[in-house]
Amino acid sequence: MHDGRITITQFIIEEQRHIENATGDFTSLLNDIVTACKVISDLVNHGALVGVLGAAGTENVQGEDQKKLDVISNDVFLRSNEWAGHLAAMASEEMEEVYPIPARYPRGKYLLTFDPLDGSSNIDVNVSVGTIFSILRCPGECKTHPSAEAFLQPGTEQVCAGYALYGPSTMLVLTTGNGVNGFTLDQNIGEFILTHPNMTIPEDTGEFAINASNMRFWEAPVKRYVDECLAGSDGPRGRDFNMRWIASMVAEVHRILTRGGIFMYPLDEKMKARGLEGKLRLMYEANPMSFIIEQAGGASSTGRERIMEIKPKDLHQRVPVILGSKHEVERVEAYHKEMDTDAAA
Repeated sequence: MHDGRITITQFIIEEQRHIENATGDFTSLLNDIVTACKVISDLVNHGALVGVLGAAGTENVQGEDQKKLDVISNDVFLRSNEWAGHLAAMASEEMEEVYPIPARYPRGKYLLTFDPLDGSSNIDVNVSVGTIFSILRCPGECKTHPSAEAFLQPGTEQVCAGYALYGPSTMLVLTTGNGVNGFTLDQNIGEFILTHPNMTIPEDTGEFAINASNMRFWEAPVKRYVDECLAGSDGPRGRDFNMRWIASMVAEVHRILTRGGIFMYPLDEKMKARGLEGKLRLMYEANPMSFIIEQAGGASSTGRERIMEIKPKDLHQRVPVILGSKHEVERVEAYHKEMDTDAAA
């Protein structure tokens, strides 16, 4: 404790008591993740002063242009978490293959997935970005022979999920299946301090977030929902809504955790034409954020099924994402069900 304040290290030790078969390995692993987030926070905060802005001139496995800080942040996560003996392997949005822990280091019983710098398209314009991570148990013999298949577990199997938000202040939000708690980095002492205990999402909201430039490609249920929101107090919902869009999932989810709302990156005709099942990555974005949202009392869906019940088929699988305030997510799901039922009739 520092002046009666709870540090993240103390909090994690106490949380471990709620995790079945957890050991000191779990606490140490989370501390290593926290260290990586501190390093990335420092790089983001210094920006052009340390030469980390701009394009890297490379593409990631999804064919997206990488920023310099995408590559640097990915390396920070690998170096911070490979050496201590808590992990068998890691998987990153920025790497095509699984990263087994090098033979020179001991291997542990956990797996780590991460998006090292979510929303990196915003980095050069100084808008909030973040890191998303998820911890899974290493099944069977994966400690000896870690493979991509070991990671293909539904989101319900997550031991822990969290994100760091690099904004006006650096925050880390965490769940181990016992609610959601937020911590703010105190730069003076270099510690994350519990500042947002037991974060919850109101079931109703007057705010939605979606990339409206894709409107012409949306499926009917999404267009119906957004049209009703835009109609405001004169429409069928009988009240006004505000629209937001940051293009950083971490920032969008953090706003929802703070004051409610719904975030949508739905399946659309443009994705279907490219053979895609969605935009956001199941393992690195959708599952960890769904775990956090559900633990805070919200809901998370593709529009047709609960995201955390999806059995992954591929390390870089994409899915539609609709998450946030429970009643609004349920409304969008109901519109999808109605359309699919009519289409099947």
